[in-house]
Amino acid sequence: MLTPKLSPLIPAQDIHWSNQRLLSVATQIFILIISVVLLSNVTITLGERRLQEDWATQRYSELQAVGSLIADKVSFQQFRTQMFAKSELLKRYLDVPSIPRQDKLEKHWDVITSNIPELLDIALFDPQGNFKFATSDNFGHEPLLPSLLGSSRNMGGNEIYTSPLEFSPVNGKLEPYLYQLAWLENPDQSVRGYLVTYSSMSKMLKSIQPANSRGQSPLLMLDTQGLLYAGADSRPSLKRIPDTMGGSLKQSYPALWRKMAMSNFGQFHGDNATFVYLKIELTAQYETRREYFLVSYVRNDDIAANFSQWRTILMSCAFMLTLLASMLILLSHFYRLEQRSRQFSIELSNRLFHRQVGCIIVNHNNRVISANELAATQLSLPKDQLLDRSLQRILQLEDDDYSRIVTEIQQKQEWKGELCLDMGAETQAELIAHIKNQVSKDEQEAYLVITFEDVSELKHAQQDAYLSRVLNNSGVPSALIQADGTIIRANPAFEQQMQSNTKCSNIIDTLPDDLGNKWSQISQLILLQGSWKGQVLCSSSSTNTCLQATLKGHIDASGELDYIVCTFEQAIIKNNHDESGVLQPHRSTILVNYRDLESYFDSLDHTSKDRSSLLLLDITSESMLSHMSDIGLLESRQKEVELFLLRELPSNYQMSHWQLGKLIFILPDTDADQAHYFAIKSLASLNDMGLGKGICMGIASFQPEQNLEQYLSNAEVALKRAKQIGEQNICQAFTRQR
Repeated sequence: MLTPKLSPLIPAQDIHWSNQRLLSVATQIFILIISVVLLSNVTITLGERRLQEDWATQRYSELQAVGSLIADKVSFQQFRTQMFAKSELLKRYLDVPSIPRQDKLEKHWDVITSNIPELLDIALFDPQGNFKFATSDNFGHEPLLPSLLGSSRNMGGNEIYTSPLEFSPVNGKLEPYLYQLAWLENPDQSVRGYLVTYSSMSKMLKSIQPANSRGQSPLLMLDTQGLLYAGADSRPSLKRIPDTMGGSLKQSYPALWRKMAMSNFGQFHGDNATFVYLKIELTAQYETRREYFLVSYVRNDDIAANFSQWRTILMSCAFMLTLLASMLILLSHFYRLEQRSRQFSIELSNRLFHRQVGCIIVNHNNRVISANELAATQLSLPKDQLLDRSLQRILQLEDDDYSRIVTEIQQKQEWKGELCLDMGAETQAELIAHIKNQVSKDEQEAYLVITFEDVSELKHAQQDAYLSRVLNNSGVPSALIQADGTIIRANPAFEQQMQSNTKCSNIIDTLPDDLGNKWSQISQLILLQGSWKGQVLCSSSSTNTCLQATLKGHIDASGELDYIVCTFEQAIIKNNHDESGVLQPHRSTILVNYRDLESYFDSLDHTSKDRSSLLLLDITSESMLSHMSDIGLLESRQKEVELFLLRELPSNYQMSHWQLGKLIFILPDTDADQAHYFAIKSLASLNDMGLGKGICMGIASFQPEQNLEQYLSNAEVALKRAKQIGEQNICQAFTRQR
């Protein structure tokens, strides 16, 4: 229904979708999509969690079976050790020791160890606990523990002592093992000697795990302190799970370890995997109980892959449901729009006419018949005086200009252009006028709809920008760059100074030697101090020019570095030696990145590389990095340590940066003992200078067919152990065999 208050402005109005209606449709569809997505995600999450629980239940049963099998194997090994101790060959040798009987006994033992994979070695010790002979040299033959000898022991006779798990290098890698000791007694219960058998825990687990229905699931074995004894060779490894023998789960995954320490079995749902653990007891003895954890896990990605078929079905159903509901929403809005089309058209026309755009309507006689308040303000005339005025008069146009506009409107049905109106008092208004020709449905009357856009401020901004370009076009090279080095604007002097075959788009790529290698340090200084000054060497087509660079930073509201203004001035190339009189050391080059260190390492000759060592030094003390403001203190301390060690560094050694607070030393032609002596000497010198607090060193020796990444990884393992020891702060690992 039309009402007098909602009369149309012109007869040529039509039905349109309002912005409110479009927003309502979009909002309803958006809410529908969000609801379906949330419901689908909840369903998928519940399904994946159900799969996780089913896997955990099944895996827990398997861990129980594995624990029982391990305990049975250990019990059987005790029985086997007892049988070895009672063998006739051993009794003959103990009764009458001789070389032939010893050879016969060793051959018999060799046959036994070759047929039993998990049996690593069999050794015989004298009554004083000293080593006599064994089947191999895999284990260090130190004397037995005093608690197992003579009257100090709490076990004997037919009892078998089982040791806790330990590590020993076997065939070039760490092997977790346990040994079992049998007392060889005379009839009067005096000790004739000791028989020790060594068994591999990893081989024992490999012989058990393939029998399980889910043999592909990882199986880890840890002690009650969180140290890993088996399962480090599972690939691909999981983040936060130790990937080396002896790694500590307690340090790498504290949340999982707290859960395990509080109970003997259970489940743990992590961010990227679900864990199942079970505490088992290998054997119960008078001295202590041998308890260990069996841990298995499944990745959340694997669970998601198993649930992919159901996920596809759920997503297809959700898509069809969303599509049907969206069509229903659109049909309902179409119905409502058709019911109120006439009234909605009138409301829309009035709302568009009174929006924040100057608008007037002109009849076929070029007289203003309607205008809104903003148009009257832009034309500097009261609204009541604007009505019935001539269009040529209010636009302040000459006859030729007005005739040209009318002709273009008749040909193209519209005209758009800029108008400069005199407002008096030496002020002018810059307007963009858009004139459209509209015809009524019966084509009896024509109207001109004119909108105005005030661009006075834009013109002033363009004039200011022009003046800024004129001011910036000076003889001093200057540029505006972003925090990552990207050049936003540069004056002609800067482009001429940086002339090259390629377009200058990044200051780091343009000056890689002067600014690119230390851009991160420069950015930190600019962020902390506000500016940075230094000399750069700019290469032109014929000469090299030394320039004084000044970089001034501009900080945004969040405190981050927003823009940097870079200017260049002529400077004199100065020698970088210290002018205080302190002589620079014979080696003044510190490699700043991994690529340079790798190039230096590859350039070493084969002999020097094979006899080389690598030292990784960490200068971060416990009090460092407690707050972000300590980064500057750490950088200052690192520079002091670098300068001091550089003076003492032998000529054939090379220093390199690794990380903030860490240095790398390549020591060619240096064996493990010499490297350890160098580390002790350097640490003592640093302590004398008051710079040794919190410094730890890890040393690794070069292994055949080893690259620099593996070399450095071994040194990091040694450094981690040095931090754990906390006494001498120096640790060696992976020392080559001589």
